[in-house]
Amino acid sequence: MNPIRLQDSDALLVIDMQYDFLPGGSLGVPEGDQVLAPVNEALARFAALGLPVYASRDWHPENHVSFAERGGPWPPHCVAETRGAAFSDELALPADTVIISKADSADADAYSAFNGTALADHLRQHGVSRVFVCGLATDYCVLNTALDARSEGFETVILPEAMRAVNVQPQDGERAIAQMREAGVTTATLAELGEVAAAA
Repeated sequence: MNPIRLQDSDALLVIDMQYDFLPGGSLGVPEGDQVLAPVNEALARFAALGLPVYASRDWHPENHVSFAERGGPWPPHCVAETRGAAFSDELALPADTVIISKADSADADAYSAFNGTALADHLRQHGVSRVFVCGLATDYCVLNTALDARSEGFETVILPEAMRAVNVQPQDGERAIAQMREAGVTTATLAELGEVAAAA
C-alpha cells in the first residue's frame, strides 16, 4: 500500500448518489447501495481535513432527451425536484458541499459533471489540481467525469471500492476502469487515503 497524502489542492467529486440510481430507483445500479458506506468514508476523510467536496446530480426536465419516450436509452429518471432526483438520506454530505447540477436542459445529455457546468472553473478558482472521483455509475457518469477531469488538466484518482457499474454489457465496469487508466487516471483505496477521523 502506498499512502496518499491529501493536500489543500485536492477535492472529492461524488457522482450522482441519487435515489433513482440506487436499487429500487427507476434506473437503479446493481449493488449501488453498497457504495454508500465507502463514499461516506471518503467524505469523512475529506471533511476532517477541511478539503472541498463536490456532489453532482442529474437534474432532468420531464422531457429529457435521454428518456426512452424521446428515443433515448433510459427510462425517466432524476427529474428535477422529485424524490428520485434527491441525494440519498444516507449520504453524509458536508454542509458546505458544492452541488453540481447537470443534464438540466431538455435537448442535451451530460454524463460528465464537467459537461455544461462551471465545475472546471470552480475547481481552478479554488486552487484544486487533483480530484478524487467516486459514486455512480462506473461505466457512465464516473467514467465521463474522470476522462473530462483529465482533459481539463486535473490529476485524477478514482476510488473503485466506492463505485459500481450498470454493466449493460458484462464487464462494462472493468472496461471503463481500463479506459480511465489508459487516459492517465490512477486508482486508490480508502485505506491509502488514511484512517477516517474517529469523530466523523
